[in-house]
Amino acid sequence: MTRRGANEGTIRERKDGRWEARVVLTRPDGRRTRRSLLGRTRAEVRDKLQAALRAEAAGLPSVGERLTVGSFLATWLHDAVRATVRPKTYESYASIVRIHLQPGIGRFPLARLTPQQVQAFLNAEAASGLAPRTVAYIRAVLRQALRQAERWGMVSRNVARLVEPPRVPRREVRPFSPDQARQFVDAIQGDRLEALYLVALGLGLRQGEILGLAWDDIDLVAGTLTVRHALQRVNGKLELVEPKSTTSHRVVALPAFVAEGLRAHRTRQRTERLIAGSRWHNDQRGLVFTTSVGTPMDGIAVTRRFQALLATAGLPRQRFHDLRHACASLLLAQGVAPRVVMETLGHSQISLTLNTYSHVIPALGRAAAEQMDLVLGPHSVDVATG
Repeated sequence: MTRRGANEGTIRERKDGRWEARVVLTRPDGRRTRRSLLGRTRAEVRDKLQAALRAEAAGLPSVGERLTVGSFLATWLHDAVRATVRPKTYESYASIVRIHLQPGIGRFPLARLTPQQVQAFLNAEAASGLAPRTVAYIRAVLRQALRQAERWGMVSRNVARLVEPPRVPRREVRPFSPDQARQFVDAIQGDRLEALYLVALGLGLRQGEILGLAWDDIDLVAGTLTVRHALQRVNGKLELVEPKSTTSHRVVALPAFVAEGLRAHRTRQRTERLIAGSRWHNDQRGLVFTTSVGTPMDGIAVTRRFQALLATAGLPRQRFHDLRHACASLLLAQGVAPRVVMETLGHSQISLTLNTYSHVIPALGRAAAEQMDLVLGPHSVDVATG
């Protein structure tokens, strides 16, 4: 018998050839219980013992107590997710757990969850009529949860990584063409939210980032805008939260037409504040885009106004987010370096920028070929010398 320290358990080989670990654990309810963990090899038993001790340290039932996937997911949400992601992301994860994962695989023992069980669950979700993108998101949430279980020593492998995700058709991006963008800019002149649309089209900010802007974030003298917050609806209430990612914190240069629109908007807002008088309720941060009485704007209402403008202008119906796509496409089409576009949009990786806007790349390739002809083609000497 090989002994360990106090309360760390012991490992021994039994007469029947199997290995056994004995350990005293503290249950989540505070009671202490003696557990016996069996395995074919010493290494297998050692791993089970270490997993049980890690579970005890994390306040989870041990694998030997048949911890279910559902129980683990509830603890994962509370202990590992809530404090590390934005509130809206937490709500999204919790919804996936409650509506899909708990009913589908919550009853299975965590330690014995197999790739086959996960694959069958995802296939059933797809057969129920869920969109492939939704099924892929369910798998992504489970994969993230099991990655934490792996770190905590609750499972020996992440079985969600071993299953085939559904094929998600790439959503075709059809942003404004340059002519449509100019038509849109003409159509919004004089609109109360003209500056909001200009910021979306000229800088590519996400809607929540635009609605979370404060006047302190904008330097019209230096011509810069700083993204520090985003406005999101959390538990039915509009709140300022951290931007989507670390790279979403950024400083971008203001095009002159956007700066001009913001100056006009500031004057309009000051007039609205005088008219509203005591009904003005803007918070101390001084939000840039508000209702006529200074309260934060709801994103759904903004999108509806945007789509009404499109209809009036005779432009194709689009999501508000497509203004962000239009900004990136226009920048790339003008020859702006993808790295600069990536930083303007706040993307985490340049591959995301290039993959999302791959429809612009062929035109860029043709432009690059024409530029190379100017330098090295048959008439390059004449061009170079004038």
